[in-house]
Amino acid sequence: MGDDAEHLAGLGWAVTAFDVSPTAVEAARRRFPGSPVRYAAADLLAPPQEWRQAFDVVVEIYTVQVLRGELRERAIRAAGTLVAPGGTLLVVARAREDGDPPGRIARPLTRSEIDAFAAGGLRPVRVRDVYDDETPPVRRWVAEFARD
Repeated sequence: MGDDAEHLAGLGWAVTAFDVSPTAVEAARRRFPGSPVRYAAADLLAPPQEWRQAFDVVVEIYTVQVLRGELRERAIRAAGTLVAPGGTLLVVARAREDGDPPGRIARPLTRSEIDAFAAGGLRPVRVRDVYDDETPPVRRWVAEFARD
């Protein structure tokens, strides 16, 4: 609901944050009145053409993991299309092994799904499999991809 976008804006980045739901976008705007973040309603699976390879940094946190099947596969491919030449894609998601149950609402990603972000000219820079400091700890992927 805007927290990640606001954090990046606070670090000095010019930020565009989007959600497929206009209601969610309006809620984020209300949460952060006067924010420099450009909040927009847009579909990751069909982003505006002017967004293609337009962003120096693209941050994907927990969006893909709520999708299933073909939608998930399409979203993984689509995230990278937004990364500009010389840019970076950062992905954070819950993690699981291939044979683990897929989960319910948060459907953790497998290593092969994380690796699939390296498509369309993106290459993996660093992929970490980490446990956070929650109680109990939650396993997550923290992955960085770059477009040369």
